[in-house]
Amino acid sequence: MTARFLCVGTHHKTGTVWMRRTFHKYATDHAIPIIRGYDAAQLKSLPTDGPALVVHWNSLFPAPLFMDSRARFLHIIRDPRDVLISGARYHLTAPLGNEKFLRVKRPDLGGKTYQEHLNSLPTLVDQLLFEMDNKHHETVVEMLMWPYGHPGAVDLRFEDLIDDTDCSLFRGALRQMNVAGWDIDGVANYYWTHSLFGGAAKEEDRAHNVAKHVKSGKAEQWKSKFPREVAEIYVQKYGPALRTLGYAENDDWVHQLPTASEVLAGA
Repeated sequence: MTARFLCVGTHHKTGTVWMRRTFHKYATDHAIPIIRGYDAAQLKSLPTDGPALVVHWNSLFPAPLFMDSRARFLHIIRDPRDVLISGARYHLTAPLGNEKFLRVKRPDLGGKTYQEHLNSLPTLVDQLLFEMDNKHHETVVEMLMWPYGHPGAVDLRFEDLIDDTDCSLFRGALRQMNVAGWDIDGVANYYWTHSLFGGAAKEEDRAHNVAKHVKSGKAEQWKSKFPREVAEIYVQKYGPALRTLGYAENDDWVHQLPTASEVLAGA
């Protein structure tokens, strides 16, 4: 059966804004239906013929979709250490309209919201540890839940995409998925236009909401931004996840990191 449904899945701080703008805008401009694939009931909206875009920005697609021969999946992960750094930094000032969990008053935080509590913490180490045990934990669990090796999926790393300046990696993924109704050159143009190495390279050229969400996108920020004091705790909880996801062979990376005071001095 011909593949017709292009399913795009990311995780928090793994290129979601980039992929959303790439695929949503292409689909909208070419009259391709966009389906939020967050539960099986939403899949009833899939068209009986022609292409469709199915998105899930936590990559928890309903099980029936993975068994549908018409579906192909593009899935993106990122080094969890960079996800932690990017997430904690973003959540300090993120617009509350985009991230609902940031604005909910929580009894366990004394009635403060996630964002209010994060800003009330006295040190960078405290902020990162709070982020680590909250939104970051959810994100790592979601990355581990993905069905790696699925024959209909192409798994990519954000670190590779951010260096994909000639768009060859992205084009190759689209060719491999081979979904009818999607022009590879056309989608690649949208991909480049909304990339930090292409049309959005200059901050003044980014849409307001994109500028709020994206600062750098640089790979391996953790090497200079991850305090050793946090890493020593992090590796006890997420060392196995790093190895499972292919981002570390062992825990030796912890000893190479700067202290919190060194991170702040170099900020």
